[in-house]
Order: sequence, then structure tokens, then C-alpha cells
Amino acid sequence: MNTNLLPPPLASLIPSKTMVSGLLVLVAMSAQAQESEVVAGKSGVTIVPRVTLTETLTNNVALSNINPRSEQVTEISPGIRLQIDGARIKTYLDYAVTEVVYAKNTAPSNSLQALNAFGSVQAIENQLVIDFKGTISQQTISAFGSQSLDNTSVNANRTEVSTYRISPYFKGQLAGIADYEARYSRSITSSDAEAASTSTTNDRSIKVTSSNSYKGLGWTADLTRQSVSYSEGRATESDTINFGPLYNVNPQIQVYAKVGREANNFTGETKQSYNTSTLGVKWVPSTLTTFNLERSHRSFGDAYNLSLEHRTARTVWKFTDNKDVSSTSGQTATSSKGSMYDLLFSQFASTEPDPAARARLVDDYLLTNGISATANADNSFQTAAISLQRRQELSFALLGVRDAITFVASRSESSRLDTVSTAVDDLAAGQVRQQSLSLQFAHRLTPDYALGLLFSWQKNSGNASLSDTNLRSTNVIVGGKLGKKSTVLLGARRTVADGDSAPYSESAVIGQINVQF
Repeated sequence: MNTNLLPPPLASLIPSKTMVSGLLVLVAMSAQAQESEVVAGKSGVTIVPRVTLTETLTNNVALSNINPRSEQVTEISPGIRLQIDGARIKTYLDYAVTEVVYAKNTAPSNSLQALNAFGSVQAIENQLVIDFKGTISQQTISAFGSQSLDNTSVNANRTEVSTYRISPYFKGQLAGIADYEARYSRSITSSDAEAASTSTTNDRSIKVTSSNSYKGLGWTADLTRQSVSYSEGRATESDTINFGPLYNVNPQIQVYAKVGREANNFTGETKQSYNTSTLGVKWVPSTLTTFNLERSHRSFGDAYNLSLEHRTARTVWKFTDNKDVSSTSGQTATSSKGSMYDLLFSQFASTEPDPAARARLVDDYLLTNGISATANADNSFQTAAISLQRRQELSFALLGVRDAITFVASRSESSRLDTVSTAVDDLAAGQVRQQSLSLQFAHRLTPDYALGLLFSWQKNSGNASLSDTNLRSTNVIVGGKLGKKSTVLLGARRTVADGDSAPYSESAVIGQINVQF
């Protein structure tokens, strides 16, 4: 494969976290300058600043059964939500900085960032598009260290993880017989923990698909190259080329097959070549139901991706089962906002097809109904080499007139695929198995106030040399509107962690007020 034909890395397009924070401020300021020109009710710029004040009273801030210490923790969180809905620019951004202060000086004050941003820019209309995404969240460093779900706890096993991705792509037609897409993606995942590895991933791909079919028969071909490097490990590369037929059985069902060749250095210093094959089927019986199944034979064995989603007016069901290579330095089970957020994001697709507007709709729904967005989002740990992961997740949401029920269950198995790397992480000692479950019930007490109940459970286990961890948490929340632009919340939680490394129990009372401007 002639790699000289591939575009060079666009490292300069990915700024540091500090630069991103400054960029967010500049974007917000420029957007605010445009807001006065926006006609109410029409597409344009929406900016919603806010301030959140949270007080937490806990009986075990350091998460230890030995001399547990009580503490009063204050969180002051100024934030901003920005939405740009233009003809060529569509962006959603939610960013906050939280200052955490401990009244008894149990720990020094510290600042935490939270970011959920995504969007696209049409540089050349219907031809050159630039997608981008950025997230910042708190995650676990080791699956076998102290586990916690609250950012106010004094826990050395939690760190701030940021991921930034930019992906320009060019699409068009070749002589009217085929559609093509040439894409370059670069992503960086970094952590504030000194021992954690920063990963940089570069993906280049060219995909060509026949524009027309003869009696439903067409073809597809793709060429890809991926390079991944770790600050605490080594770099790996993978090149693939595939070609095969596709057949449209009817407007709802498509089947396809591909054969190809893959070369990678996952298990050696130099690249080894392997034959590959793929079979797949896509079934879309309606706009409310989708089914995708793909199974491939690759250098490491079988890989597959199964997804099923079905929506009704008030429910959404999702099931996924996939096994493939994972290259991110954080083995993240869900998005930075969690499975609950993702589930409702799917549910509101028919109500609001625009992703940016839908993200705002989901945020408002979670806030006014006492539902935790980040439930089931913490099932993660930091890695420093290419790994193989199988993950299954079943989720369900029922949104009634006054009640809402959400359920997410998942399990995963991760093992190191790069057998040459000597980097130290949880996977260096063997396979890591994770299970999690979260169940939420929200009941609207009045038009303005709701009661929320949340139960979550996580279990991490590995080889005999590693300690198992088991975390259970129960939360009760009452919250609602306090005026047109303010909300108030009062809650209590009970958390119990079992395991050889850091068992503890903790009880806490939380009060929060959120004011939008």
C-alpha cells in the first residue's frame, strides 16, 4: 500500500486543553455579538449563561473505613450553553468550571471542568465538511482502585480526562457511477493523572460506493489507515483494504459482503499481513426501528457489531453487542454524559431531528425531571496500549405523562491486544471484566416539582492477582423550578464499596440551586 498518497497528520488543528478553554470563550463572545441580529424564533445563535451552587454534607469525604471524616463541600459552577444553528455552521456546546471548596480543609480547593461540544462546518457546501467534538469529564484511573461516583470525594483514583476530535471529509461523485468520501480524523485523549497515558489517533479513509444498482446489486470498496501512539507506550499502525458486492433486497433490507487484506503491528515490531472477510445486513423497517449486524474475520479473530433500536411515542429500546479493537487511552463505556443521556437523545430524535437542538432539549428534560444524566457513565479506566474489547449494553426508557423509568445494564471484557508493549495499566496483568446496572424512576409531584430515585451498581473483576471492586449507590432527589429561570434540588445518597483494595461506606445530603440568565 502506497502510504505516500495519504494526507499528512494535521497536528496543528488539535489545540491543548488550555487553548480549547480560551477558544470556547472567544466563540461565545463572537456568538453573543451576533445574537442581537437574530430574529426571535428563527435559526441563529442561542447563549444561556448559568451559575450552579451545590452544598454537600458527607460523613466520609475521603472514602475510607478507617477514621472516616465528615466534611461540608461547596461547589460553585459558572457555565454556558451555546447553540449555533446556521446554514453552514451547526454547533452545540455546554461548558462549566466548578470550584470545589472543603470547609474543614480536608483537601485543597480544586477546579474541575466539564465539556460536551460537537458540531460541523460546511467549508464547501455539500462537499467539504469539518466535524468536531470535545468532551471533558471525571473518570476512574484504575478499575481496581477506590471507586466513586461523586466529584467532591477525595479520591486519588479519579482524574480529569479530555478528548478532542476533528474530522474533515470531502464527498462527491465519480463520473456519475459512484459516490465517494475521503475522510481524515485526528483525536487526542489526555488525562491530568501523571501515570496515565495520552493517546493520539490518526485515521485516514477513502470509501467508494456504486451510485446505481442493477436489479438491486451494487458494490463498495474502502481503504483505511490508522496510527495510534501512547505517551506511556508505543505506536501501532493498521492498514486495510476491502472490496465486495452489496444487494438491496428491498428498500428496507440491504446485505453486503467484503474481502480484503489487513497489515498491522499489533503483535510484533513489524507489520504482518492477513486476509480479511466481512458479512453484514442492514434492516430499517421504519423510521422508528433499525437493525444492523456485521461480522468480520480479522488478524486477531472475529469482530462483530450488532445494534438494535426501536422507538415508540413514549419508549425507546436499545441493544448493542460489539467486539473490536479499542485505541483510546480511557476505556470509556459511554459518552461523557452517560447512558441515560444517550438513551433520551435517541428517544427525542423524532421530536427534534437536529442534534444540537435535541441536546438542549435533553438537558432541560433531565434538569426538570430529577434524572441523573451521568448515571452509568463512570464504568471506565485508563489504558496505555491497543486493546480488544467486547461490550454489551441493554437500555430502556419509558416516558409517561407524570412518570419516567430508565434502565441501563452493561457488561464488558477487555484484554491487551498489543503483546509487544511494556506499558503498565490494568490490562498488563490480564483481562478486566466489568458489569454495571442503573435504574431510575422519576415522578412529577406537581407541574413544577419531581421526585427522582436512582439505584446503580458496578462490579470490576480481573485475574487472581487483582482485587475485585463492587460499588452500590442509592440516591433520592426532589427538585423543580424556583421561578422562570431557576431550579432547586435536595437529595440524599448512600454508597457502599466492597473490595480488598478500598472498601468504604458513605452517606451524604446534597442541596443545589441553578440560575440561568
